[in-house]
This record gives sequence, C-alpha cells and structure tokens, in this order.
Amino acid sequence: MYYSIRHLTKFLYGSAVSESMMETRMHPRSDTTQRCLTFHLSVSPRCRVFGYRDHLGNHVHHFDIPGEHQQLVIVAESLVEVQPALLPPAFLAPDAWKELDAMIEQGDYWEMLLPSEFAAPTDELMKLAKELDVRRKDDPLMVLHELNHKLYEYFDYVPKSTRVDSPIDEAIARRQGVCQDFAHVMIALVRHMGIPCRYVSGYLHHGREDHDRSSSDATHAWVEALMPHLGWVGFDPTNMLMAAERHIRTAIGRDYADVPPTKGIFRGDAGSELTVAVRVTPSEEPPALDQEMPVPEDWSILVEKAQQPPPAPTAQQIAFAQMQQQQ
Repeated sequence: MYYSIRHLTKFLYGSAVSESMMETRMHPRSDTTQRCLTFHLSVSPRCRVFGYRDHLGNHVHHFDIPGEHQQLVIVAESLVEVQPALLPPAFLAPDAWKELDAMIEQGDYWEMLLPSEFAAPTDELMKLAKELDVRRKDDPLMVLHELNHKLYEYFDYVPKSTRVDSPIDEAIARRQGVCQDFAHVMIALVRHMGIPCRYVSGYLHHGREDHDRSSSDATHAWVEALMPHLGWVGFDPTNMLMAAERHIRTAIGRDYADVPPTKGIFRGDAGSELTVAVRVTPSEEPPALDQEMPVPEDWSILVEKAQQPPPAPTAQQIAFAQMQQQQ
C-alpha cells in the first residue's frame, strides 16, 4: 500500500515576532516494513531548511527565520510505501520471561526501561497497575495484549481533553485523554514490568470500514515493546489495535518530549494560536515519477487560507501596542 501524507502546521502570533527557530520531525522513517519514497518540507516565510538524523535514526529538519513575521506555516508532504505486516501471535513460549530478561541483559535498552519525562511511575499509576492487575504473569506478549485491551476499555478518547505537556496523572484521574496519554500510560506500565517500551509518533490511515476512535485529521501515537523472537512489537491502546500497515511511523523516542512534530522558540512577547491539519490518502499503486501526487481540493483551499497574511491590526490594537512600547 502507498500513502500520500500531507501535514500542515500554522502558528499565528498575536503580534509580530522575530528569530523563530524551529525543529520538525515529520519525515517518515524507512525501515523493515515501510519506505519513505519522497519527502518535501515547505516553510512560509521562506527560509533555508537543514536536516540531520538523531541517535535513534529519526529525521530532524530545522530552520531559522530572522525577520519579523506574524505567522509561520509548515507543510510536509510524503509518499510512503508500507508492506503488509505479519501480526504477532497471541502468546509466546512458557519461558518467554527468561528469554526477555536475557535479551535485556545482553543489549542496550536502558533508555526504554528507565522513567522519562511523561512516562514516569507515580502513585496514581501504581494504583492503576494494581486495579488492572498489571504484573508479570503468563508470558510477556499475552500480558501486553491484555493491557492493550484494558487501557482501551478504561479510558475514553476525548480530543483536546489534555495538553501536550499534561502529566499522566491528569488522564488517569479523568479516565480520558488523547492518543498521547494512552501511549504514555501504557509505556509507564510496561516499563514497570521490566519490559523495554518506546513511544512512536506518526500517522494512522482511517478507512471507511475502520472504527477508530482517534481523530483522522491529526497525528497519531502508539507504543512498541521489545519481545523475544519478535523484536519491537507495536500496540495502539487508543484503538485497541496492533500496529500494522495502516500505522505510518515518523519518529521513535522515550516519550512525546523526544519526538514532537514541531518544537521551537521565537523572540517577542506574543501569544500564539496553533492549527494542525493532516490528510492520509491511500493508493494501491504509486504515482508515476513525472506525476505529482494528487492534491484534494479541500486541502488546496486549506493551504491557501493558511498562507494568507493575517488581517491588518485595528486602530485599537495599534494604539494598545504603542502604549505598551511607551511603557
């Protein structure tokens, strides 16, 4: 399957800012099950974009806009080929816990075992672990299948119910959150059992016949846990799925703090309003090499609107700004 992915991000500032410095992680990974065939990043105001690979193999792009601007628009376009995934079995051999511990002892997995910024053990998490009976039993894969199902049943998916920097206790107390919260809670619980677990940022294609709870017009997040004989296995507790060919991986890390789609700073005293839109379009055949990816009409309108200059300030806003400068 081939996926054309378009990811638009717009920052609208309350007043003009300068020296915006930004990092993006929107370039899909190329690994055993998926290949990123093309990637293009557009930035307005125009600037030079640089790139590098971090220590986990994620593609990172960064740029600097020194001049004054009142909005920043980033459009990432990708074409990704995804191979059909072999779903893991329901359980492993009886000695799987011993095999897992031997793998950990022989490998370098400490980053994905230790607590991280958004996936640290708390009193509320330990209470949840006891309530859901999260402990070493049966075999590791069976325990994770069960946990994937229990988290789906325990939490309600409610868009905008938490922020990107919300601690896991907030989602646990409310019993609701977004895909990021589901992933952080599962990571913390899985690491509590001594299983290496990592955060995956990316996209999920929502088909008409699929019954996903997550939003189709946003990025997605799930987890991968290390299993003997299988390697890294993906679990999507938001939708009670195993990560398969509908899941398109962009970046991996300890938690969201390692892999935000955008991360930056600017010089100025202004509030900002963030708008994000995502489109994932599937096709069974790749577009011809000399043919551009088809652009849906609604997406063209969306990009055109995003790149329109912000409205001119009113006389009242100008007077207020002048008064602030005088102070």
